[in-house]
Amino acid sequence: MTNKPLTGIEWNRFRMLMTAALDGELSNGDKREFQQFLSLYPECQNEWNEYQKLKEMTMQIKFNQPPEEMWDRYWVNIYNRIERGIGWIFISIGAIIVLFYGGFKAVESIIADTTLEWFMKAGILALLAGLVIVLVSVIREKFFTRKSDKYKEIQR
Repeated sequence: MTNKPLTGIEWNRFRMLMTAALDGELSNGDKREFQQFLSLYPECQNEWNEYQKLKEMTMQIKFNQPPEEMWDRYWVNIYNRIERGIGWIFISIGAIIVLFYGGFKAVESIIADTTLEWFMKAGILALLAGLVIVLVSVIREKFFTRKSDKYKEIQR
């Protein structure tokens, strides 16, 4: 007598029971239900055998400890990255200030114009500030992506 195929809900239940069985966390009732799945459905038995093999293999895996010199290089690299990150923050802030000041001086004649409304002056300053921030951001992004761009050698 062949059994009808498992439904999606039954497969989900079997897999939940199988996971608990692998971890040794089945109650007595769950053990009976799990054994019933294994005895009635060969596909469940096959999957159970595969997962048992997988668990045995993963339990045998041992991780090698890296040498102490590797950890020293790791921490030096972390410190370098932090220092460079902080350095780029200061460079960006400095570039924004210098470019903003230079731009402000360039449009100072417009600002000093008494016939120009205050909201136009504020608009010009906001536009200038936005342009400077975007310019610095784009230059910084291009600099960093140029170093890590996998496709920079490819001509388009």
